[in-house]
Amino acid sequence: MSIAPPPVVSKDNVAKILASALDAGEGLLRLTPTWVPRSFLHPGHRIKLHPEDYYAFGANRGGIDERWFASTTEAANDNRTEDEGLSYVLHEGKRFQLRDAVSEAGDVLIGKAMHAQYKRWPVYSKFFDNMGPIPHHMHQKFEDAKLVGQEGKPESYYFPPQLNNVDNNFCYTFMGLEPGTTKAQLRKCLEDWNKGDNGILDLSKAYRLKRGTGWLIPPGVLHAPGSLCTYEPQWGSDVFGMFQSIVEGRYVPWALLVKDMPKEKHQDLDFIIGQLDWEKNVDTHFKDNNYLEPIVDETRSGPGYTDRWIVYGTVDGKQLFSSKELTVEPGAKCKLQDPGASGWITVQGKGRMGKLALQTPAMIRFGQTTEDEVFISHEAANRGVEIENTGSEPLVGLRYFGPDVHAKLPKVGDYKK
Repeated sequence: MSIAPPPVVSKDNVAKILASALDAGEGLLRLTPTWVPRSFLHPGHRIKLHPEDYYAFGANRGGIDERWFASTTEAANDNRTEDEGLSYVLHEGKRFQLRDAVSEAGDVLIGKAMHAQYKRWPVYSKFFDNMGPIPHHMHQKFEDAKLVGQEGKPESYYFPPQLNNVDNNFCYTFMGLEPGTTKAQLRKCLEDWNKGDNGILDLSKAYRLKRGTGWLIPPGVLHAPGSLCTYEPQWGSDVFGMFQSIVEGRYVPWALLVKDMPKEKHQDLDFIIGQLDWEKNVDTHFKDNNYLEPIVDETRSGPGYTDRWIVYGTVDGKQLFSSKELTVEPGAKCKLQDPGASGWITVQGKGRMGKLALQTPAMIRFGQTTEDEVFISHEAANRGVEIENTGSEPLVGLRYFGPDVHAKLPKVGDYKK
């Protein structure tokens, strides 16, 4: 059975416990698992949640197929719980929302520049884990999301080998549209929504997913993620529009196409198609412009440890998020020093980060706390944090950063050099 989580400290009382947590962790905060269900998807069962807990929110809510990391972004689900998608900090047997902590001490946690510009931690990441593919969909561009009071959502993918012992049902992702596709062809797919499979995948191309690689997906670009468990650094928004009417025999309601569009535009096919970034969708060099392979950061690697870029590049010229994978060999230690805050998740091994233990769980009950997730504050990242592998296998952690953190960020395609 699921476990009752620790009691919650209200927003008005966060200041004192946050100061104590930051002092005890020397700028590091322990985070608890944040689980998110999706009613229209089938869980892939690789994110270490106990088999009996995949429907902990209720069968009517759907199975849990996502775990969110260092999130101050709410999940956009119908019938959602009040705090769905929001991460909690754990300290002395109590917990409080990371969102409230950033509101209370944003300069310390995410840095003065980021806090001044965004007033929040504007990014998040998650494990996205499904048995099969999801509908061909897009996330709105910033200008389009603004029409309904939301923000756009560029995102990225990395397929960690540690979470992908099996392929599940469809290890391929359709991305974009075939070059030469016309808007009239896509319009016909929308017109055929209730006739069965609307045929949109006939206009797209599937790419085989490869463990240890990734993709950068700009907003307005269609994609139908396949069945590898995916680590997804992304912008802090949960907007989307589903363009595929049937997936694996399951009907996708029209409401999931238009949920983040103005109500008066819900039947306006030209408007709906206009929310796509057409040129990026029909790009003749789509893979060249969006595919990522890890790049070793020689300046942050040394004897017994290797730091790799796994998500990099810009979206429309802007550095919005990025991610790295640190591997520390058994018995080794290193000083992790970054120019900005990050959310960390341990995917293999055991050890410590500063004063906090790191342990990769084999199975997690719903509501249980773990020792695998940490928020590394801006001040701690700048100062440097010692990480030590105390186990018998490599200690591996993924961490992601917010906007404009790195002075030198690799470009998409730099892995070829």
